[in-house]
Amino acid sequence: MAAGGSGSGSLQSAAQRRLRILSGHLRGAAEARLSAAQCRGRATGSPLTAEGSQPSTFPKRRQELLKWNGWGYNDSKFIFNKKGQGEFTGKRYRLGGMVFPLLKEWVEKNLGGSLEHKLTPRASLNVNDVPPAIANEEFLQDLQTAKISYSQDAEIRVFRSHGHCLSEIFMVREGMFKRVPDVVVWPECHDDVVKIVEIACKHNVCIIPFGGGTSVSNALECPADEKRTIVSLDTSQMNRIHWIDEKNLTAHVEAGIVGQELERQLNESGYCTGHEPDSMEFSTLGGWVATRASGMKKNIYGNIEDLVIHIKMVTPRGVIQKSCQGPRMSTGPDIHHFILGSEGTLGVITEVTVKIRPIPEYQKYGSVVFPNFERGVACLREVAKQRCAPASIRLMDNVQFQFGYALKPQVASIFTSLLDGLKKFYITKFKGFDPNVLCVATLLFEGDREKVLQHEKQVYDIAAKFGGLAAGEDNGQRGYMLTFVIAYLRDLGMDYYLIGESFETSVPWDRVLDLCRNVKERIVRECKERGVQFPPFATCRVTQTYDAGACVYFYFGFNYRGISDPIHVYDQIEMACRDEIIANGGSLSHHHGVGKLRKQWLKESISDVGFGMLKSIKEYVDPNNIFGSRNLL
Repeated sequence: MAAGGSGSGSLQSAAQRRLRILSGHLRGAAEARLSAAQCRGRATGSPLTAEGSQPSTFPKRRQELLKWNGWGYNDSKFIFNKKGQGEFTGKRYRLGGMVFPLLKEWVEKNLGGSLEHKLTPRASLNVNDVPPAIANEEFLQDLQTAKISYSQDAEIRVFRSHGHCLSEIFMVREGMFKRVPDVVVWPECHDDVVKIVEIACKHNVCIIPFGGGTSVSNALECPADEKRTIVSLDTSQMNRIHWIDEKNLTAHVEAGIVGQELERQLNESGYCTGHEPDSMEFSTLGGWVATRASGMKKNIYGNIEDLVIHIKMVTPRGVIQKSCQGPRMSTGPDIHHFILGSEGTLGVITEVTVKIRPIPEYQKYGSVVFPNFERGVACLREVAKQRCAPASIRLMDNVQFQFGYALKPQVASIFTSLLDGLKKFYITKFKGFDPNVLCVATLLFEGDREKVLQHEKQVYDIAAKFGGLAAGEDNGQRGYMLTFVIAYLRDLGMDYYLIGESFETSVPWDRVLDLCRNVKERIVRECKERGVQFPPFATCRVTQTYDAGACVYFYFGFNYRGISDPIHVYDQIEMACRDEIIANGGSLSHHHGVGKLRKQWLKESISDVGFGMLKSIKEYVDPNNIFGSRNLL
């Protein structure tokens, strides 16, 4: 998954690092101005016509490849096999086919789960459960005249009616739909989006942009009381790299490209962006911009706002873009910062120019075990203070460490088992670490080989000052790999009355420990008060570090057997946690965005005047609320 190499300490060959321009992609900015006739695979305008002349990252009928009622690919999931052992299916991931013998015991011990209490999710969608489409025939006729591909198929509409909040997936699994898009449209290029927005303004229909569908802020939820036709504008067919500029190290890319595909294509030319959010397999460049996203390797490559050079966005007032692509401009408030984090409320992001870098020569994983979480946080603070953070450094608390251990694959040999036993003995008996208190940090280094090795030594020397012990490359690589499959576990849990979610914040360094402790205690307290019969799962990790603070990422879940309305209980607990985060000096969000889920706190977070500024921008750019998702405001 990592852009920099195939494994720990991997050196790219000269051939791999040779700078090759992508076959078929345009090189110059002048050449990149595509006309409507150059849009790839022009459809005929009738519902779901020919797919196009070139393959796209995801087909228009994404549900043929991805789950309509859960996370990820249809052929990839965690199950409990006939022996009661955890297992991961499919061949897309390195975990495919692996068995996890400790998972069942962990679920039973920590969550009160039982394989005897199993729910059977619907195998397929019952279209009779889907609300009928609110048709605007004049709008559809104009789409056909403009040769824009669209569909009103129930399954296609449902797929784009939600993101991946717990409540959304729970309701979809139960076949409970309040409001779904009435039409799905597939623009093939920027000019198509201009036409769609013009037609939408003409007929007063509502547009909700749809990228990868990975939102965890209810951003894709259709307003229940919206009487207009709701159009889901699916950007998946806008996934080309228009040009790569080797002199300026930039690339001009369509916003619908999925992160994994963007990195793959750039890698073919010897480049990368280095932006790797947990959802990079499914989330899009446009979605990253719209939510002000952050990636696991931001310490080297920056957050999305650091990578963006130029943005083109279509609004009801026209197209927003800068007149040049200089690295910095002093021309009043940066209009990019009106677009970054706008969450689909102002328009559709169609094209983005981003910084790129040569693929790093060398990549190495690592891990450090600390006697306790406090020591680990102190180490990360010192690493940040000395500005020597590796590409990724993530500190897991003890609960998350124990959970990760439960996901350890079946031992392949007696030698491996013996070696693991010796490591455990050394840490717990010889060094005196308490297994119920210790925590682990995973590391990823990238760059020039000699500098990486120097950097690695510097980080491990700092860790040693805080009692940290090097715990090996394998643990670091496994932890990094688990990041991309962890979301599949929620689907497994929901089959056994276990529900869970993640939420995040950023916080100053002097509040990290208090916030982590207080939020986890609040979870336990709220669960008890709301009738949850089993101990909840409450854990956190420090995932990104800055000079002035860090991002803290929480996982929370519980067994809802005996609770009649588990989603209401969950929502109330999560809201209490957000109150606790804000009371402890944390931000409303670090990288998930606001959406509808957290907008009740937005005015408090940015002040009445700041909130008024956002409203004024919305009212000018979109006076008729064509982009009526109701996110943020």
